[in-house]
Amino acid sequence: MRVPDEMIRGARAATAAAALLAVAVAPAPAAASPSGAPVCQVRDDRLTEISGMVATDTGFVVVNDGADEESRRRIFFLDERCAVVRAVPFPSEPRDTEDLAIGPDGTVWVGDIGDNDRTRETVALWRLAPGADRPVLLRLAYPDRPHDAEALLLTGDGRPLIVTKGTAEVYAPTGALRPGATVPLAKVGQVTLPQTTTSNPYSFVGRGVVTGAATAPDGRRAVLRTYADAFEYDVRDGDVVAALTRGTPRITPLPDEPQGESITYSTDGTSLLTVSESADQPAGARATILRYRAASATDTTSSGAAPTSPSGTTPATIASAGNGPAARSDVPVGAGIAGAALVAVALAGLLWWRRASRR
Repeated sequence: MRVPDEMIRGARAATAAAALLAVAVAPAPAAASPSGAPVCQVRDDRLTEISGMVATDTGFVVVNDGADEESRRRIFFLDERCAVVRAVPFPSEPRDTEDLAIGPDGTVWVGDIGDNDRTRETVALWRLAPGADRPVLLRLAYPDRPHDAEALLLTGDGRPLIVTKGTAEVYAPTGALRPGATVPLAKVGQVTLPQTTTSNPYSFVGRGVVTGAATAPDGRRAVLRTYADAFEYDVRDGDVVAALTRGTPRITPLPDEPQGESITYSTDGTSLLTVSESADQPAGARATILRYRAASATDTTSSGAAPTSPSGTTPATIASAGNGPAARSDVPVGAGIAGAALVAVALAGLLWWRRASRR
């Protein structure tokens, strides 16, 4: 079973203190948001740590988070009732598979981009052509330092983009991907996520870390998700980077999903589909694919003001591509004394966890 990111573990350790502090400093809770409508339940015991999903004309494709058991290290094809109909093994052991993307021709891309400890010299993508029984390994290297990432999506011309988990930096390959070669990545932008108050298992930390991404079938929208919300951007002329780094998103709350790390569009583009890991849930719990109605472009106010999400939160301005890591905190918890206090609580929990782990 995967050990969650250290940021999340620290937040769990500080939950009690943060809850007390939040009573005094947090904004009033938003009205309860409707949960997603169940589509189907994944009952295969090999699929308890689903971290990536895409929709197809015949069902879904899913992949586990890096799995210890060999039988779980597969690209799983599901039918419309979530039953496994095909499982494609990897030719070698992946390190930490975190997300999926799908091209217009049906090519499936697997993002082997997780790095909780930030120690990997390279990350990888696995490319599976339609009907193929063996994915191709393509290696990539960050230009600065190792990053933990869980979000993969494609540009209009089919170029893959990686969005890092905590700082929401966007990276793209600098050249054509080739088997047997390591292609350098370049930072092409950074996203500042709007603040929300959506309820989720990881409190304010869960609202600020990117855990999945997808591009709409028509290429005109892209979405990033956290453990709490989906942020949907309009894409013009296939420029996904510009949309993410300079656009204003519409917000769809994804409240109280157990550990939401997957998001994709339905094949007709009208819905957002999500699924959570079920490994840490009560005995007998099964991963369930949920459907949320995708926010449409008409949700943006005609006056040009920032749109308001169903949870009552207002999106913040998206940072420009030139902003570096120092332009924002890893966890956007607000400004002033309240934000500083919440950050202090999270850091205290992280330090406690580190000391406990050493003991």
